[in-house]
Amino acid sequence: MTFKGRPRVVITGLGAITPVAHNAEDTWQALLAGRSGVGPITQFDASKLPCRIAAEVKGFRAEDYLDLKDGRRMARAAQLAVGAAQQAVVDAGLSMPVADPERVGVLIGTGIGGFEKGCEGMEAYRQRGLRGVGPFTLISALANMPAYHAGSHVGALGPLSTVVAACATGTQAIGEGAEWIRRGSADVVIAGGVEGLIHPGSIAGFAAMRALSLRNDEPERASRPFDKDRDGFVVGEAAGIMVLERLETAEARGARIYAEVFGQSSCAEGYHPAAPHPEGAGAVRAMRWALGDAGLAPEAIDYVNAHGSSTPLNDATETLAIKKVFGEHAYSLMVSSTKSMLGHLMGAAGAVEAIACVFSLRDDMVHPTINYETPDPSCDLDYVPNRARKARVEFTLSNSFGLGGQNACLILGKYKG
Repeated sequence: MTFKGRPRVVITGLGAITPVAHNAEDTWQALLAGRSGVGPITQFDASKLPCRIAAEVKGFRAEDYLDLKDGRRMARAAQLAVGAAQQAVVDAGLSMPVADPERVGVLIGTGIGGFEKGCEGMEAYRQRGLRGVGPFTLISALANMPAYHAGSHVGALGPLSTVVAACATGTQAIGEGAEWIRRGSADVVIAGGVEGLIHPGSIAGFAAMRALSLRNDEPERASRPFDKDRDGFVVGEAAGIMVLERLETAEARGARIYAEVFGQSSCAEGYHPAAPHPEGAGAVRAMRWALGDAGLAPEAIDYVNAHGSSTPLNDATETLAIKKVFGEHAYSLMVSSTKSMLGHLMGAAGAVEAIACVFSLRDDMVHPTINYETPDPSCDLDYVPNRARKARVEFTLSNSFGLGGQNACLILGKYKG
């Protein structure tokens, strides 16, 4: 079975470890309920920083998925990736280790990977010299380790790669994973994104950019995409993993199919390493290319899962770009931001947001943008404010626009046989 002369790609498994839950289904229910995962930072003493809040994964136990000795040698991002990948494989009804392992690929991205392990190694060297640096310090800091560990724990031996595209990472990894299947490199791809970045270095760096919300006294209200009083994003951590399959492979084993991947895109902003083009040129290009890849008219899209980072500039620019791509249909679209509840998950953001799109397609429900209280004249679309909405959802578009001018979009739709 083909679409536009290429193999069709479907989604058969989901795994997620997020600031509001430790699996995909519970994360979705928390999003529908409008529950925030943002709170005071507990992973280190943030008292000297201007921003002292984050969206942490609470109560995660690496030993639920890993041998304790192996876990100690891994960065937090790798631990989260292994857990979410195992969940997705089990959810897809695949064996572990996977059958026909050479036809199973792994494409898991991260923005920074094992950042904290590198920092620990440098500090150990300063304090104790070479004898203080462990043999796994450098290895555990590498950005490709989450994909390696996830693949090895499920027994995949096919294509293995890592996308590093800042905030667009998870979306691009899923899109490229679909391309592997389209071109015949794999029949099954474990794809998604991960980040474990609640660290003094990352918070300090973003604070120096003046990119973070400073609502330390009301953390659950800090991430407020499209609201007039938004003052910056909230750093989060998570893992979101999907099992992508060639349609024939999924049907042959009687798999449950969540949704179908119809289109994807990635493009360069070509403007500034941190700021969006003032006319939304890169975002426009990415959305139009994704629609072209899917063979869909703009009017076919029912719901846009926005990048919606809660920064003054990005939210207004994304709104403008949506209006340029969709014209009058922009005002009929439902648009909401998962980041209003989970914060900015960086390399995991697009993957977890794509999982939210899958559930929207399954349940004909759209989760809200919480903390939307004061309308902004520059953000005048339907952001599904504060309460989930029951509505027919046939096609979704998920946006991810990242540092370094990395833009990516993903179009998912209901699977109809």
